Amino acid sequence: MEQIGAAALPVIIGVILLFGFLRGVDVFDAFVSGAKEGIHTTLGLLPTLIGLIVAVSMVRASGLLEVLCALCEPLAKTVGISTEVLPLALLRPISGSGSSAYTLSLLEQFGPDSETGKIASVLASSTETTFYAVTVYFGAVGCKKLRHTLPAALLGDCMAVALSVATVKFFSGF
Repeated sequence: MEQIGAAALPVIIGVILLFGFLRGVDVFDAFVSGAKEGIHTTLGLLPTLIGLIVAVSMVRASGLLEVLCALCEPLAKTVGISTEVLPLALLRPISGSGSSAYTLSLLEQFGPDSETGKIASVLASSTETTFYAVTVYFGAVGCKKLRHTLPAALLGDCMAVALSVATVKFFSGF
């Protein structure tokens, strides 16, 4: 089975090359043109991505996440959200790698079968790295107006947090 997986990519590339050759397409020129366009797109997104990385690093290093968690803690307790999961809920829209690392630490600390571990798993898989996605997709097309997108996306993340907690609590009763 491993050999089939290892051979899949060269076979797919070969089929694409053969199809292009049969259709009379200069495959190499098409590849070079696509590579140039990809590099151009990457260079266009680079300043935005660097800004996002710097902002995420500043949030982590400044202690802002801890301050936000402390401010949100009373509301979280009222709604039934574990205070251990709260930093994940706040970090997930900002940083995918940071939230993945935090999810892993929660799973190691509480175990994957604990309520906290289950909520963290559902939360991590049902939310989006909103700011990264907006940065990349809107930056790729040069759109700077986020009038409705960002509030709607963050509302979606809030609903995902609430429904993650509700879902785990509901199914834990069975």
